[in-house]
Amino acid sequence: MKILVTGGGGFLGNAICRDLRRAGYDVRSFQRSFAPRLSAHEVEIYSGDIRDKAAITKAAQGCGAVIHTAAKAGVWGSARDYFQTNVSGTENVLAACRESGIGYLVHTSTPSVVHTGVDIAGGDESLPIADHFAAPYPASKAEAEAMVLGANCPALKTVALRPHLIWGPNDPHLLPRLIKRAKSGRISLPAADKLIDTVYVDNASSAHLTALEALRSGRDCAGKPYFITNGQPLMQGDIIIRLLRAAGLDNVQIRRLSPRVARTIGAVLETVWTVLRLSSEPALTRFSAEQLSTAHWFDCSAAHRDLNWKPQLSIEQGLDMLKQSTALPDLIRDG
Repeated sequence: MKILVTGGGGFLGNAICRDLRRAGYDVRSFQRSFAPRLSAHEVEIYSGDIRDKAAITKAAQGCGAVIHTAAKAGVWGSARDYFQTNVSGTENVLAACRESGIGYLVHTSTPSVVHTGVDIAGGDESLPIADHFAAPYPASKAEAEAMVLGANCPALKTVALRPHLIWGPNDPHLLPRLIKRAKSGRISLPAADKLIDTVYVDNASSAHLTALEALRSGRDCAGKPYFITNGQPLMQGDIIIRLLRAAGLDNVQIRRLSPRVARTIGAVLETVWTVLRLSSEPALTRFSAEQLSTAHWFDCSAAHRDLNWKPQLSIEQGLDMLKQSTALPDLIRDG
């Protein structure tokens, strides 16, 4: 079977393409620009924009399943851009699946769809989708997830995964942000002692492959969402310091910041950036302050039960692999 991976040139998508090839699948990647790393995996590459229905439909032809990771992520940006990519783009993927007779769709969602600004401790899939959001990213991802799960039917079996805070070698998102903020030797956190979950990138990738196999084998997972984490909740300050140490930044200190102050700063900076129409990203937003001020860790027993998935690499093993990564010198220099 040939598998189409949208966003295959991205951080998670690249790992999924690699692991699919290792599992013996033919793989086609659809992404906006050429990704040299995919060539090493012998992946067929289609370039295009997920917002272009014709382009994604062409890429889907001849495939038997889709793993949809392509998305606009982040904490700041135009709501229009987020919804065009994450919602309209997902609509295009669903249309391509139907037109090409594709039977299986694994969708990458996010735990942010259930976050309401308060602590989540051991939350499971019974948590309702939030009714308000502090940023367009989780709002658009919530709409996209609902669309994918609502499309589940005998002809197109769908499942949504919610990996939480993915990290690892070649991470272009979480680690560079942490490094940038820690260059002064200090990093401010409003809730350093709150527990949070993360997931090593190889574990997030394996969850997508396992979900695809679960759909194909008829396991009771179609039409459902699943939280995906390493199952090792740690204090926020602890995991951040350990990630920074693995990146070669020792002796970084945590500075305490009031959660109320953090949320106020986020709201003020958003207003300033909006009024002045600044193109850069604020150092803090309402969404990032909300995330940094709360606990968010999850019960993954449903994924263990329904998908037969468990993380294969511990946080400690992932940190060792991150420390050995050849990409770290560039991260530290450019962060």
